[in-house]
Amino acid sequence: MVKIDGKADGTPQGGGIGGPRGAPTGFDALDRRLAHALQLDGRAPFSRIAEALGVSDQTVARRYTRHRTTGAIRVLGLTDAQAVDEVEWLVRVQCTPDAAASVAEALARRPDTSWVGLMSGGTEIGALCRAASSDHRDAPLLQKLARTPSVVGVIAHCQLHVFFGGPQGMISKSGALAEEQIVRLSPPPPDPAAAPVLLTDADRRLVDALARDGRTPLAELAAATGWSPTTVRRRLAELRTDGALYYDVDYDLRQFGYGVMTALWLSVAPAELVATGEALAAHPEVAFACAVTGPHNLFASVLCRNTAALYRYLTTRVAALPGVRAMESATCLRHLKGPGPQVTASRAAPTPRARR
Repeated sequence: MVKIDGKADGTPQGGGIGGPRGAPTGFDALDRRLAHALQLDGRAPFSRIAEALGVSDQTVARRYTRHRTTGAIRVLGLTDAQAVDEVEWLVRVQCTPDAAASVAEALARRPDTSWVGLMSGGTEIGALCRAASSDHRDAPLLQKLARTPSVVGVIAHCQLHVFFGGPQGMISKSGALAEEQIVRLSPPPPDPAAAPVLLTDADRRLVDALARDGRTPLAELAAATGWSPTTVRRRLAELRTDGALYYDVDYDLRQFGYGVMTALWLSVAPAELVATGEALAAHPEVAFACAVTGPHNLFASVLCRNTAALYRYLTTRVAALPGVRAMESATCLRHLKGPGPQVTASRAAPTPRARR
């Protein structure tokens, strides 16, 4: 076994492009509205969601419990990297054919990775990792990868700016909810702190629990942190107001009709980077988009129904973007860790120590 993580225990998530999944459940219109509501506010009381959707509390609770049990829907409480003074790295790892799967599984067990996927060809791994920006050095993971015998190449891109991601999930583009429902369910916008939020050990335990289940009851969060439920409630509100904490929805992509998840790496003229990034972010197919360092300075995670739809998207919408000099794409074959809708994310699910 490859031991990039130094541990042999733990089981990575997932198997298909949508992550850890039970049998397909077939999302109907109410399921899609529920998913959209949770994307807006992952800890909203079922009573408030039910009122906005025009159904009973019991119906919302029953639907969520069923989909949560099968893995079709899962709320994650995640931290924004910049708000907690961390740097995110988009990493591409080239491996020998016989070792890619084991290296990917080892990466998925590491606490500093928040997304891991086996990409097209089966010899490349895509991953998102985090490191404290105060270290002023590369993430420790990058150093370990360079010393792993079965790894033949590593390319790391530092994430600079997010055009679409974080609290803005792919579900936000689904049109499942009417504008009036969105207004009723949306929490107040954050008021980011002037300085990065320094997380205490108790804060770390809090976000660890939320990264596993964003709707973890207050009593369980209190037990994990050693705080009272009142203190937990107040701290959750503070972290959200400061922009350090947000909620994301991990869901089975198949239930929304997506069959292909693809990473796009674009080389864009510097003068066109902002305009191209903003135009890309508006595409219905784009789940995440950010500016990065390196020769490919714009990254996007794209979701399409099938390869024919992907081809149409690349040859129409992407081809029409201003300033694009070159493009590289890679399809995700197997998703091992992190929110299903994104190949990366600051929206990306940050790691428990950290996620969109």
